[in-house]
Amino acid sequence: MLGTRPDIAFAVTHLLHHATNPSQDHLNKALYICHYLIGTFTYSLVYNGGSSAGLIACMDSDWGSDPTSHLLQTGFYLKLADGLISWTSHVQKTIAYSSTEAEYMALSNCTCQVTWIQSLLSELGYKLKAIPICGDNQGSIFMASNPVTEPCSKHIDICYHGICESVAKGNMELFFIDGAENPTDLLTKNLPHEKFVKFRAQLGLQFPSGSI
Repeated sequence: MLGTRPDIAFAVTHLLHHATNPSQDHLNKALYICHYLIGTFTYSLVYNGGSSAGLIACMDSDWGSDPTSHLLQTGFYLKLADGLISWTSHVQKTIAYSSTEAEYMALSNCTCQVTWIQSLLSELGYKLKAIPICGDNQGSIFMASNPVTEPCSKHIDICYHGICESVAKGNMELFFIDGAENPTDLLTKNLPHEKFVKFRAQLGLQFPSGSI
């Protein structure tokens, strides 16, 4: 999951929440993941060396998806040459009071990874323009692009406001993507089979015909 299989990131991290006291149902779901891996072991994470596609990031959060927890599931990925080079799916440690706040914190987490990749590529001699980051929440994009103090955002931990500086410096550029077309959903929630297969392909994972 960490190195080659972003398609199982959500399922694995969700099961990890129950690692201290697993039930038979959790074991059955773990075995289901193993069966899925066996059925798709011939997959390929493909990078298109001839493509003009540069570095792009995409993020999402699923606020309130787990009725047993007040914490949000967040995920993001970085894509280069049409294939993923970095991704994560995890539970945010800070409680969010709205979906906009949840998305804003996820956006900030994504920015940290993008900043590190920018620094790495800069050391290798690559001059990068503003890195596009896509999200499906207009409110969080507005907050990051217009760093003003408002009653609905003044309580947010200062560590999450680094995104504002990165955008102001021109290191990153924020874009809106329709929620129904956001591939990061694969990292934050359970999806119907048709949507799962669609987003899996968009992450750069290619499976031969006949695989599930």
